Amino acid sequence: MSVVRRNVLANIAGKGWAALLSLALIPLYVRFLGIEAFGLIGFFLSLMAILSLFDLGLGTALNRQFAKLSAQPDSAQAMRDLLRTLEIVYWLIGITIGLAMVGLAPVISASWIKPQQLPTETVTQALALMGISVAVQWPRMLYTSGLMGLQRQVALNMLSSVTGTLNSAGGVLIVWLVSPTIQALIAWYIVIGLADTLLTGRLLWRSLPGARSRPAFNMQLLADLWRFAVGMTGISIMSVALTQLDKLILVNVLPLDAFGYYSLASRVAGGLYYLINPVSAAFFPRFSQLLAASDWQELARLYHRGCQLMAVVLVPVAAVFAFFSTDFLVLWTRDLAIAANTGTMLGVLVTGTAMNGLVNLPFTLQLADGWTRLVFLTHSVAVILLVPLIYFLSLHYGGVGAAWAWLVLNCGYVMFSPRIMHRRLLIGHLRQWIMMDLAAPLAAAMSVAILWRYFVGVPETFGWMLLNLVTVSALTLLAAAFAANQIRGLIMHYFPGKPQPNAGP
Repeated sequence: MSVVRRNVLANIAGKGWAALLSLALIPLYVRFLGIEAFGLIGFFLSLMAILSLFDLGLGTALNRQFAKLSAQPDSAQAMRDLLRTLEIVYWLIGITIGLAMVGLAPVISASWIKPQQLPTETVTQALALMGISVAVQWPRMLYTSGLMGLQRQVALNMLSSVTGTLNSAGGVLIVWLVSPTIQALIAWYIVIGLADTLLTGRLLWRSLPGARSRPAFNMQLLADLWRFAVGMTGISIMSVALTQLDKLILVNVLPLDAFGYYSLASRVAGGLYYLINPVSAAFFPRFSQLLAASDWQELARLYHRGCQLMAVVLVPVAAVFAFFSTDFLVLWTRDLAIAANTGTMLGVLVTGTAMNGLVNLPFTLQLADGWTRLVFLTHSVAVILLVPLIYFLSLHYGGVGAAWAWLVLNCGYVMFSPRIMHRRLLIGHLRQWIMMDLAAPLAAAMSVAILWRYFVGVPETFGWMLLNLVTVSALTLLAAAFAANQIRGLIMHYFPGKPQPNAGP
């Protein structure tokens, strides 16, 4: 099994387990804490995404540098010095952010969040604890990026699965058996987050090749990374603006309970990133190596296989949620009020997130090449167009309006961004990307979902409803997989008497 294929499987297994566990436990969090406290958790996740801007692009830069250095001899000392340098920077940034959040907690709780049932003091305490949680988890982003660049993704996912299980399942036990408060839950996150950071850092250091000298801080190494890091910082700013502006606007416009419903839909839709990120994380180091070696033939083969894999993973999910999101919520939460208030938003948000995932590997290829300008410019144009659209639609239509703005944005990405990219990278491959990597699996999966909804419909009993969703999900997945020629070849390889395809991702 090739390294990329092994990493894809490990990433999807690890992130998929985390996503399933998180989704399974959300109804319990809502039941024990209430919808307003759950809205605060959604605000915390958005805050984490916004604060990730202070990564300054250094995590992705470390990933890229480790991928390139790992293929070069006599690079051990450079790798260890680079990690020590960035490690010191990250710990300082994390502590600074944590202290700032603790100090600003009273201001944020008084002026931005609009609780109707939770006391303001509770919100203030929760925000202060969130600051501590951010501080202890901050360096983990760097350690994770380093392990990705070294392609130690199997070990990373094994560790993340254990700590993620303790974090999620342990959190439910805390609010069930110890204290049904948001403060107790975030305190638990702090404990597990610190342990996860320290263990991930230790794994990364033990994965580096040995060197004669101790690792040392070297400011020159930061200077060598500045151009790529600046480009990544600009991209991060635009990405965070695009993905978090809806929540920042809605938490101020809507009552906290209504924002809680939107947070629930957004949390489920964001679960797709547990599928998107593992695929792109597995391909990014290999793209970097092939670009450095100018192996365009292998790069094109791997790129199209990766794009088809991404489509097969995402398109069936989008197709099912586009037509059966309310039914999923009824089965999942057993709460008709949640299903009624969240169903439409969920279907639209999942479809938009799937569209975002379809252009993720083209974005990954650009970043592996060190070409950050196109991603930054497209994100900037999107922010300029989307900010007034989100504000207008959310004011008039609430969460549903913001969800439609997200879908419109990502349809625009699919239509325009790859067209520009393929004029510089993998020239002449745009048609193949549109027809084989995107349109074929999309048409197959959507056709199955539409026909199933029209001819079969939705049963009224829970048992038949579950069977209905499982069946249509399996059929859309099979349709997408067999419509994608390279994925179909990989599947047929495992049937007796079939020829073996080229070594896959």
